[in-house]
Amino acid sequence: MYRKSAEYIKSIIKSKPKIGIILGTGLGEVADAVECEVEIPYKEIPNFPTSTVSGHAGRMVIGKLSGKDVLVMQGRVHFYEGYTMKELSMPVQTMKTLGIETIIVTNASGGINYDYSPGEIVLISDHIKFDLDSPLRGENPAELGDRFFDMCDAYSKDLREMAKEVDSSLKEGVYAYMGGPQFETPAEIRMLRVLGADLVGMSTVPEVITANHCGIKVLGLSCVTNMAAGMEDGGLNHEVIDKAEKDGKTRLKRIITEVVTKL
Repeated sequence: MYRKSAEYIKSIIKSKPKIGIILGTGLGEVADAVECEVEIPYKEIPNFPTSTVSGHAGRMVIGKLSGKDVLVMQGRVHFYEGYTMKELSMPVQTMKTLGIETIIVTNASGGINYDYSPGEIVLISDHIKFDLDSPLRGENPAELGDRFFDMCDAYSKDLREMAKEVDSSLKEGVYAYMGGPQFETPAEIRMLRVLGADLVGMSTVPEVITANHCGIKVLGLSCVTNMAAGMEDGGLNHEVIDKAEKDGKTRLKRIITEVVTKL
């Protein structure tokens, strides 16, 4: 299925991007910095899952950023939308087939660490996944990677160091993956903090697992839009979230643009 997706994309682009960027909820404006060669709605790509959530444009933008050929996913799909874990692996497997070697993945998250504040951009250093299902469950696509693979450097240390060269004030944190679509309870947030999580969200991890299977290096950047449930100012405070997204987008665009320059 991912081969057919890749073949279609290859048939309508001239460039050969080595860098992929996946933009999370409310962060799609980063794609505006790309000198666009072509925009492809996900619904036009054979077998490609289509985003159904507001804040996700649901299109692929291919062009140049900082003089480098890039493939940008302006929006993603989630498990809570009804897709299987296997379907969540499709976009990254398609990227691998197209020749992508590095992926910058972004998301919006709830802050669990008391040292964070809304609007902060955090480097993801590791993750915690509770769901027993995996995007790689089932027959192994051996052409993409080995059946069993290492996750010790799931979020590339080298890329994190590169990002810190761009912005020395970046903090690092562990991202906890929760399936959603409901937000977490205060008790769940207390549990996650005890387990060592600094951030919480409903995306990213299936993509990162797939990327590591495919031998793609990953840089994870999370925009803290609010403090998590049960914390001071925790939960859905739309005024705080709107301001945080605005502050975070500007900084995120700069970080991504400058990291791409270094790649």
